[in-house]
Amino acid sequence: MEKITLKVGGMSCEHCAKAVTNAVSGVAGTSDVEVDLEAGHVSFLYDPAEATLEAVKEAIIGEEFSVN
Repeated sequence: MEKITLKVGGMSCEHCAKAVTNAVSGVAGTSDVEVDLEAGHVSFLYDPAEATLEAVKEAIIGEEFSVN
């Protein structure tokens, strides 16, 4: 498992944080998702054998947020 932190743009409230948490958690091979709303970051563990960063980014973008 690798720990990753991504910068997420467009989060402004707890609903946004929950949407990002659910998007990342919905990708197989991810766990321990934590959103820092003030910093605009999401951190999580992922297993590169099961998940790709591209899949995680696409899930977040699919919820109408940007990923840097």
